Amino acid sequence: MQISQFISTLLYRYECVVVPGFGAFLSHRISAKIDPQSHAFYPPKKRLSFNEQLQSNDGILANYVAETEQISYENAMAKIAKQVAGLNKRLQQNETVTLDFIGSLQRSKSGTLSFEPSYHLNYLTEAFGLAQFAAAEISRELPSKVKNIKDAKTAQILALKKRRINTVIKYAAVVLIMLGLGGFLGSNAYIQHINQQNLLAQEAANSALDNQIQEATFVVSSPLPAISLNLEKSVVGDYHIVAGAFRIKNNSERKLRQLKRLGFNARLIGQNRYGLHQVVFESHQLRKDAERALYKIKRTHDPAAWLLIKSIP
Repeated sequence: MQISQFISTLLYRYECVVVPGFGAFLSHRISAKIDPQSHAFYPPKKRLSFNEQLQSNDGILANYVAETEQISYENAMAKIAKQVAGLNKRLQQNETVTLDFIGSLQRSKSGTLSFEPSYHLNYLTEAFGLAQFAAAEISRELPSKVKNIKDAKTAQILALKKRRINTVIKYAAVVLIMLGLGGFLGSNAYIQHINQQNLLAQEAANSALDNQIQEATFVVSSPLPAISLNLEKSVVGDYHIVAGAFRIKNNSERKLRQLKRLGFNARLIGQNRYGLHQVVFESHQLRKDAERALYKIKRTHDPAAWLLIKSIP
């Protein structure tokens, strides 16, 4: 039996897989990202980590081994203990222990256990089939139809500018002629009138030009239909802090009463796929609230508590 195979399979389903007497392998969701230099797109994934402090048996690994190997729960625990003993012996001899598709473990001189995760598998089932890819450079050249529209609008705007210049020249010529006749007609008042007409003509030309520019827009003949999403909000929440899983229901109810006396909003969330009755300290709607509560519970009540993400009807 290779324990790494069982751990790897369970990491697709759970965020925490505890190896009794050894430690826990945890998975954390990482969002998709883009490398601005290589223009590479990376899909979302789960990053693995290891916590040596979480060694209490939660029954998940042992039940899965028992079901897969078609053996009893006690024999499964014995096989796991034998594997753990071999791993600890190799680590004490300063060897690097490699677990296939999970990562490598090594104990430093100070006694701490370091973990280097493997990047061969993506344990996020939502990203199944998504692979890294590099995007090709996007050409900014406009389609010929759009270019023709822009060229036509540009020619129209230039024609308006030329017309405005001709109008100004015409009124300037009139001013020069009237200045020549100013001595005979007492042209001071008449010159003021001409200047006022010039200003009005320029304002009219500018207004016409602005209207033409504002009309140079593009119309999408067949816009995409709007997308509406109906989201159902969970009343209790899908993030549960697990206190334990029990084969006998009376034991789970006893644990429930104990947690309620301690002030927790505890409840039973039914049986898992291995037939164990699960008891949770409390449930949360937001992951950040659940992680904050899990940290406090580990520090003050139960270091073996762990986070389960599951939708409970």
